[in-house]
Parts: sequence; structure tokens; C-alpha cells
Amino acid sequence: MSSGNSWEFTDDRGHPTVARDHPERVVTYIQAGATLWDHGLRPLGIFGSHHDGDDPDPVKAGELPLAGLRSFGAGGSLDLDALYAAEPDLVVAVSYGGGQVYGIDPEAAKHLEEHLPVVVLDVGKDRPFEWIRDRFSALAAALGAPGEPAARELARAEARLRDVAARPDAPRVLALSAAGPDSAYLARPPAWPDLRALGDLGVGLIDPAEGAGANWRTVDWSEAAALEPDVVLADARANAAPRIRLRGNADWRALEERARIVPWNPEIPGSHRAHAHFYDTVADALSADA
Repeated sequence: MSSGNSWEFTDDRGHPTVARDHPERVVTYIQAGATLWDHGLRPLGIFGSHHDGDDPDPVKAGELPLAGLRSFGAGGSLDLDALYAAEPDLVVAVSYGGGQVYGIDPEAAKHLEEHLPVVVLDVGKDRPFEWIRDRFSALAAALGAPGEPAARELARAEARLRDVAARPDAPRVLALSAAGPDSAYLARPPAWPDLRALGDLGVGLIDPAEGAGANWRTVDWSEAAALEPDVVLADARANAAPRIRLRGNADWRALEERARIVPWNPEIPGSHRAHAHFYDTVADALSADA
């Protein structure tokens, strides 16, 4: 992927990204930074999305050490001048399809690519979980990572989850994001690589009724409770309403009393280590009463 004094990597848009030297100063979208950290690479700095506030979301950060790590803002508040002044060699962004850089305004993304080499990796619904993992592994290797030591850990976690999910009367799982005290967004499993991966391993996922919304179905809490899940994967990112705000809703309380509530990060790092932890967390929830 590199030759001479130049470095090249073809991203998921099919764009060959070229840097003059081997990139060492890398700014990333927070999910990508968390992934590269799992490969032993520390980013120079990170940026977030329109869903984020002034501070980086620790849920999205995985094991990335946020203390002392520079944040260049999020969404429309991305500070391009500060980012350029930091003199990065490379920017790593993600896309949810169509090659569009996720998390920042299109004009800012265009400006960024006019000034710096940018690699965009697709983490959207058309990409299998393992494909996302392999693409981040390829980028990490191209950046000089020594290799991720968690392949065996992932294989063990996959086998464990498959065994737990195959038990008779295995719990039914609903993934959602709390919009607020009155409503929720129910995830459509086919639209999420991590949820599809759970289904491939035999987990019984609840697919909400057809209707508006490609990734989520917006419902009130009574409709969510009526689905009677045994396990709820609840969006734990900062943009989701926290559980304490939901306690005044009787339907949420009924859901909480019936189901095991498991924190879920829909922007999970694309690493073997993070995926193994995700599978283990779900397996723990499925086997809690076994």
C-alpha cells in the first residue's frame, strides 16, 4: 500500500488516498479512533458527529483514553482551522453509504479533502460486521499497527454466543434508542451490521412492524412494551435519553421490570476486541437466567 516515500490506501469509496510520508499524525472520527486504539495506534485527535455535544461521547470512545486527547469538535462545530493547525498527516472518517463523510457538514467535508488526505471507511447497513472489522484491520496494518491480538478472543466469543442462543426458549432481544419519556426508536435489525451479526449467530431479534423509517421505527413506549422482549439493547450514547428520564412512564417501567436492560453502542469500534466484548455482553444477558 506504500512505495518509496509515499503512502497509499484505497478507501471504501474506491478513492486512492495518498500521503507524502507514512502517516503518523492521524485525526479520526471518534469511532475510527477507538478502533485504531484497539490496534495499538493512538490518534493525534478526534472529532464527533451532529449527535454529539461539546465533549466527546465516552460510549463511542470505547477504550480510547479521552484524557489528554485533543477534540476538534463535532458536527457543525468542527473547528477546521484548529484541525489544520495541528498538521495531521491523515484524516480517517466513516460513512453510512454513498461515500458521504458522516458526522460533519458536506461543505466542511469537501474543504477537508481539499487540504488533507482523507480515508473514508463504510460502516453502513450494506456492510457485514466482519467486513467492517477486516477493513479497519487493513487500514491499521497499513498505518504500521503490529497486529490485533484478539482474533482468538473473538472466535471464542462467537462460539459462546452461538451456543447460548441455541438453547431452548432463548430470550428475545429488542434493540432501541430512547427518544424521551414518551417515545422510542426501535432498531430494524437488518439495517445494523452488529444486529445482523447477532442474528447470524442465532440470537432471536425482534423486528418492529413495517412503516416509516429505514433504520428505526418511532413508537410510543406502550408499543415497545407490547413486544414483550426478554432483553433490551438500549442505546447508551449521549444523544439517547438516559433511563432516569424514562422512569415517569408506566410502559417503560413495565419494560424495565420485565426485561434485562443492556447498554448498547450502535457505533461500536470496528475491532476484534470490541466485537468480542459485544458478543460476550449479549451472551451474558441471554444466559442470566439459565
